[in-house]
Amino acid sequence: MVVGDFPIETDTLVVGAGPGGYVAAIRAAQLGQKVTIVEKGELGGVCLNVGCIPSKALISAGHRYAHAKHSEDIGITAENVKVDFTKVQEWKMSVVNKLTGGVDGLLKGNKVDIVKGEAYFVDENTVRVMDENSAQTYKFKNAIIATGSRPIEIPNFKFSKRVIDSTGALNLKEIPKKLVVIGGGYIGTELGTAYANFDTEVVILEAADDILSGFEKQMSSIVKRNLKKKGNVEIFTKAMAKGVQESEDGVVITYEVNGKEETVEADYVLVTVGRKANTDELGLDQVGVEMSERGIVNIDKQCRTSVSSIYAIGDIVEGPPLAHKASYEGKIAAEAIAGEASEIDYHGIPAVVFSEPELASVGYTEREAQDLGLDVATSKFPFAANGRALSLNSTDGFLKLVTRKEDGLLIGAQIAGPNASDMIAELGLAIEAGMTAEDIALTIHAHPTLGEITMEAAEVAIGNPVHIIK
Repeated sequence: MVVGDFPIETDTLVVGAGPGGYVAAIRAAQLGQKVTIVEKGELGGVCLNVGCIPSKALISAGHRYAHAKHSEDIGITAENVKVDFTKVQEWKMSVVNKLTGGVDGLLKGNKVDIVKGEAYFVDENTVRVMDENSAQTYKFKNAIIATGSRPIEIPNFKFSKRVIDSTGALNLKEIPKKLVVIGGGYIGTELGTAYANFDTEVVILEAADDILSGFEKQMSSIVKRNLKKKGNVEIFTKAMAKGVQESEDGVVITYEVNGKEETVEADYVLVTVGRKANTDELGLDQVGVEMSERGIVNIDKQCRTSVSSIYAIGDIVEGPPLAHKASYEGKIAAEAIAGEASEIDYHGIPAVVFSEPELASVGYTEREAQDLGLDVATSKFPFAANGRALSLNSTDGFLKLVTRKEDGLLIGAQIAGPNASDMIAELGLAIEAGMTAEDIALTIHAHPTLGEITMEAAEVAIGNPVHIIK
């Protein structure tokens, strides 16, 4: 402790106010703890400010524009459809501001002390919080680290005015004429699709065998096909980005594909090859918190690190960098600190990509179940056989259930189709509740809705399909 610096005491100190941190802080306060949350940036973290929320706003705006221009097949023709991209960005920020303002109100309403600054761990019960002007010591009984992650910068592609990360892509002041995306994962696919819908020419370079490799090939192939159908998207797989030459008004990217070196010119190159855990400037190593070489913090089933008074959640622990995973872990950590028996169980955590069509998955895939030695059956129902999908003129895709053969227990589900991001919630609930395919089939679903597809797939699973031939 610095002379003259009297420490402030708190029960639970949360570092990071993203969807993991602020949820953890609120839950801890609800459980009677005196809580302090430290954030060096904006409340809401990456997700609310430069990730989940603004990207979905941009995607939504792109859909509106594309639908206005391309609805001739259902008898609607619009002329002179224009985009005022400045207004699009203003609207996007209004969405962000409403949500971040809401987080501020929720924290204050739960009597959480909000502190701006960077936290550095001094020992297992002490941190120093520093801003540009001052420093303050905080003593805590327990701490929850929720510092999130940042985009990975790859060799020869240093972030700059024209070499941008996802944050840069979301904050462009103009619609680029041409955009190269390095990385065909969920971020690259979502943002590439959004700009393609604004008529940007998009080139996706993916080092792996396919885009969206985290999903089954049956699902990602539908997305790839629809991207190519747009006419302004090119996808190169097994393509390695080698370097970039940057000028005032554009870039020239060199890449290798099929053993041949190629170049492509664009206004910007967007690098989306993964994210790195923000654990390197917290002083965790000197406190004794065990981490992997990648800076991933080791935790137990209650999110407790190797130091019993320190917990970790979100992108800095093992697992996919999902906002809802971080929020879930935040609740577990807060409850564990309060002495409850809460433990993490990732089986029911969904993964979603806001592509065209949307992709969503929960529980086990067929391959994952088989690898675990489970004897499973799968049942599929196509969106093309659903009245609501037909009326939406959006029939690409399917819903697949993975059930245990011995009793029909639902252990996994995958959806490729419109509103998959919303539909997956029912299947996540079914898995958590231990429901069988028969339980789902016996649940009356409103007509005409996309939700009926879930019921129809369950009817396929029990051998009584109505709207497709058995």
